[in-house]
This record gives sequence, structure tokens and C-alpha cells, in this order.
Amino acid sequence: MSLPDDFSKYYENLLDGSYDCLDRLVLRAYCPILQSAGGFRCWWEGFRGSHDDLDDNHLMRMAGRFSRRVRAWTTQNDIPLIYCKRGERKHEMAEAQIPADPDFLGVFLVQVSKLSAPVYKVKRYASGRFHLTRQYAFINHYSFHIMDPEWGHVTVIIAGHPPFNALVVLNGHEWVERAGREEGLQVGKTGNCFTEISDAALLNRTADALSDDVRTVGRLVQVCERWLYSACLCFGLTREEQERSGFRYQYAVYQAEYSRNLLFRRGSELDEVFEGFIDRTRRDLDLRKVTTIFGWKYRPKAVKKRGRKNRPRFEVTVETLEYNLTVFKVHFGDLTLKAYSKGERVLRIEAIVHNAKVFPCGTGLDRFPQIVQSLRDNLIRFLNALRHADKAFLDDGMLDELPQPTLRGDKRLAGVDINQPRMRSVVQALTALAPDPAGFTIGDLAEKVRAQTGQPESDYGPRQAAYDLRKLRGKDLVERIENRRRYRVLLPRFQALAGLVIVRQKIFIPLVASAGDLRKAEPRSKKPGVIDQHYRALQRELRRTFAALGLVA
Repeated sequence: MSLPDDFSKYYENLLDGSYDCLDRLVLRAYCPILQSAGGFRCWWEGFRGSHDDLDDNHLMRMAGRFSRRVRAWTTQNDIPLIYCKRGERKHEMAEAQIPADPDFLGVFLVQVSKLSAPVYKVKRYASGRFHLTRQYAFINHYSFHIMDPEWGHVTVIIAGHPPFNALVVLNGHEWVERAGREEGLQVGKTGNCFTEISDAALLNRTADALSDDVRTVGRLVQVCERWLYSACLCFGLTREEQERSGFRYQYAVYQAEYSRNLLFRRGSELDEVFEGFIDRTRRDLDLRKVTTIFGWKYRPKAVKKRGRKNRPRFEVTVETLEYNLTVFKVHFGDLTLKAYSKGERVLRIEAIVHNAKVFPCGTGLDRFPQIVQSLRDNLIRFLNALRHADKAFLDDGMLDELPQPTLRGDKRLAGVDINQPRMRSVVQALTALAPDPAGFTIGDLAEKVRAQTGQPESDYGPRQAAYDLRKLRGKDLVERIENRRRYRVLLPRFQALAGLVIVRQKIFIPLVASAGDLRKAEPRSKKPGVIDQHYRALQRELRRTFAALGLVA
């Protein structure tokens, strides 16, 4: 079910409608018993009858047999077999090969590329004993591009070596389009997005059925088993070998994308809204460069050498991919939140999880509804954070209330004085941390403040950040996440505090500083912007007011 968010509600008078949809979905297919060395030994005994021929040569022969069978089958059935180099856009190559016949079903393209995957190495001893180790190596992976009657273009990427782990790539928009077509829904698409809709209510019901219906788990299992065993694994293990050895796949969610698509009435209004909130939130979200704003970005090997834990990547980027297309992207570790225009009238906001292990609900396919709900919650929080950073408002009584002390239990806490530079830096840091769906730690806040002010850790560290957080919690601006040492910004109330800081920093101080001297010449600009024109009008009026009050020397 599509839940409302503050961003969509604020601009609803400009919209023709909206819909939520599951986008790209990647499932892991694996045989559980083959994921450990002991389990692989047991499986091999059932497969070959004994361990006598369990060695590197026989494992490599299985990989070679997989390759020869694929080449022979594609040649016999006149199906393209393409060996891809590193960096090539394999999905774009596959889209160019999609059959023109709308009734075509089955494999229409096979691509081969080298990817890292787990394989087994066998060390034999003179006594006849052997040792089996599991390690990663770059091996051939085969991408089978398939046209499915329910899911459209499906991609199965399977390793040519035992244990034959695979990834199944699906597209939710394809399923929604086909399911809606059976009920009379007509849509117009721009890429992977519905831009023209004959029945918005029917589209939303169909998309919600994919995201919220527990039957989706069964649909996912069906599409995987429809093609994995008969069209992919059969090149490594025949049907008889699969049954004799007990080889069966289990499935887990690896990656998922969930999007909210806002359909604007006019393209010009979409451009004005999107470009406007990017420009206004650039400073509040601390976008000083087009690459990163804060955090750590290490290669895995460098992290291992330095003895550091694998830290998440925090990044905000604004990318221009093609003419008149801007992508606003925020990374929080394995979670990416982004917004971009799709076609002339659609603004798409996406939540992408690159590894579903970051969610505490688990990754098993039976947890699919919880994973989708987590993505939806993160998407709504991201939109609410954008809305509050974009349109800050002022609370009439908050300016007088903030400096007053508060009580937390039996402890008296100092108030929040935004006239202090330190507190203003804390507020700006919290604004930048607000979109993080996982919250932030005291250390994150301290590091963010130091990055903004340039102070050393001795001047502002975790102890000072903890004290400032206590004051903000006393004003109900920040809350602690239950059972965790992480905190979350309370967006509706914090929005007023951000508004006060914006008024002081961007309006009051610049105007007073420039309006104090009547003889000061106005700056000349060939093409003053809209904000510059407003500033100049306010400055001229302030000078007249100061002169009337006798405040100007």
C-alpha cells in the first residue's frame, strides 16, 4: 500500500497522480549443502558414489563440460553467444537482442564474462586423505537472457563451476505491465517507467499486489524454478544427476529497488521543483563537492591492510547523465537513495539496497515482504527529509522557547541557543545527517561538526557531541532509536529549528551587514538572479528604515 509522504503531499496540487512500484530485484540461488566444505564432500559422494575422484582435475572438467555444452547448444539453436569484456554494459547489449516477436518465450541470448565466485580446491596427500578449501576466484559466468510470460526480460547469471551459485534478475515494472494488461490497463512507457496511464487506480492496485501480496513469494519461486533447472543448470548437471545428487536451489533476496513515481501535469513544473530543491538543499545536505560530503571510502584490501573494520560509505552526489537529466543521489553504506526525472513529466525517487543483509529481518525469500516494507520506510523518510530541508518553516513560539532550560527526569538541561556558533554547527550537521534511515551515532555527529568547522578533536569530540544531543533531546528535536546507540532527527519539529538557522544565516546577517552604510554602492552584476533581486530590494528598504530611525551614522 502506498503511504503518503510530506514531499508528495506538499506538491500534490501539481501532480496528475503517483504510483509505487518494485523495480529491479536480484535473487540469490544457492544449494545450501554445497556452501561448506563438509557439505560439498557429502554431495559429491551422492553425485559420484565415492570421494576417490574428488580432485581439481575433475572439478575443472565439470566447468569445461558446462562451457562445451553451452557452445554446442547455442550453435545448434542459432542463439547468439557473446564473450564480454570487463566494463561492457551487458544489459544494454541484451536489450538490443530482444526478439521482435511479442509471443517469443525462452532464451534469446547468452553472454559469458569473468566474475568472482566461490570455488573449491582439493589438496590430496600421499596417505589418500584430502583437504577441501573454499576460496574465491575469477571464473566464467553465463548470463542467460530469457523472455518469460509473466516477468518479461529475465536474466539468470550462473557460475560454470561447482557449486553453481546463480543470480536471478527480475524487473517489477515488467510484471506490473503484463498483469495490468490482462485486466485492461494501458500504459505508455519511457524506458523503465510508466508515463501515460489509462487507469491510475488499477495501476496502483496491480503494483501493490506485487509489493505487498504474500503470493509474490510463490511467484518468485515459480519463475526461478521455471528456468534455472531446465535452461541453465542442465549444462552442468543433467536432470538425472540433479535428482540423484539431491541438488536443489534455495533463494534469498540480494538486491532490491523500490520507487515512488510522481507524475507532474507539466514538464516545466517538474523542472522547477526538482532543480529548485536541489539548489536549496545543496548546502543543508553539505554538498560541497560533486563527489563526497563525509565519511570513509576505502577499497576492501586497503581496509584489511590497515586493520580497520569495513566502514560504510556516506556520499551525496549530483550527476548529469545526459541532456537535461540530473540524478540526486545519497549513499548510506549499502543503501542508496536517489531522485531523478524520467521522461518529461515523471519524478522518480528510489530506495536501493545493494545487499539485503543490512536489514535485520534476514534475506530469505520468505522475508521478502519485510524487505520491501523496509525499503518503503526508508524511501518515505528520505522524502520527508528532503521536504523539511527544502521548505523550512518558522514556529511562532519556538524562538522564545529554545533558550529556556528543560528537565529530563531529575536533571536540568541547558537550552538551545542558536546564537552560539557551536550550536549552529550542530544544527547544520544534524540537517545533513537527517536523511540517514539507520540514524547516526554520537561519533558521526562529532565528526560531521569537525568537518564543517575545521576544529580538532580536542575541541569538539564525542563528549561535547553527547552534551549537545542531550540538550536537543530535551527539546524533542532528536530521539534515540530503541535498543540502539543511534539517534534519529524528529523531522517535523526539527524543521522549525532549521528554519531559524536559515533566517539568521541567510537573511538577517547578510541584510543587516549590507544595509548599515547608506553610502555603500550596490554590487553590480550583469545577470542578477532571483534571490539577488530580492536581497537588493530588502537592502534598499532596510536602509530607508535605518535612516528614519536614526540607526545609520
